[in-house]
Amino acid sequence: MAKIFSLIISVIVMFFSLTARAESKSASLKLDPLVTLGTYKGLVEDHLGGVLRTARVIALTSEAGSAKWESVKPMLDRFSNDLATDATVWYALPDGSYFSTETGGVSDQNLKDRNYFPKLMSGQDVFGDLVISKSTGHRSIIVATPVMVNGKVVASVGVSVRVRLLSALLDSDTKLPDNAYFYALDPENRIVLHRNVDRMFKSVSDVGDESLGDAFKTIMTKDQGVFNYTLHGKKITSIFMKSTTLGWYFFIAQERK
Repeated sequence: MAKIFSLIISVIVMFFSLTARAESKSASLKLDPLVTLGTYKGLVEDHLGGVLRTARVIALTSEAGSAKWESVKPMLDRFSNDLATDATVWYALPDGSYFSTETGGVSDQNLKDRNYFPKLMSGQDVFGDLVISKSTGHRSIIVATPVMVNGKVVASVGVSVRVRLLSALLDSDTKLPDNAYFYALDPENRIVLHRNVDRMFKSVSDVGDESLGDAFKTIMTKDQGVFNYTLHGKKITSIFMKSTTLGWYFFIAQERK
């Protein structure tokens, strides 16, 4: 992992040395900046993908299949403690009631009104839905999988990954300059990840203006590219790349002088 982070840093240096040329010509965007962006995107995909794989393994155990919190709790506590993003792990029943590692027991909330819950109860994974966590109040990314017994959904194992902590982890690992930053947008132009915590879960239009939101919608019809824009009077150069697994768009951006 240390070697990967060293590669990220060295490639980022190359990216910002090419910024002036990238302002006016997309042809100036060469392999190294895209490798940087691809690695950043891959770190997010790998983290969330690893969360899903572990949740699937737990869902296959007899403890999870018992539909009893006391049986599955030790396994979920270990899972939560091992996560670098200090995520809350939860165990939900078909009626929407759930238990979480945050509270250490049953929650007084219910998940039935969550948009992702019917998908879970139909036997499908949830990967990347954005919510304000009911158990913690934190802005979170949901990764969850159903627990099946004899072809029937008896429960689900889920994780609420805090976007603030995931962004902080990435910011720490990539060490971008102060006038540069990474961010990710979902297909609805909501900001999922960002160095600036206050911008998370806001739309691009909320941060900038309606015309900026329209500009992002236009460029997000492509899988990758270069995008120059103005935000609060500052000229920004960015490169972007789409994640096929999450459906999000990842950006690395820098203010132009």
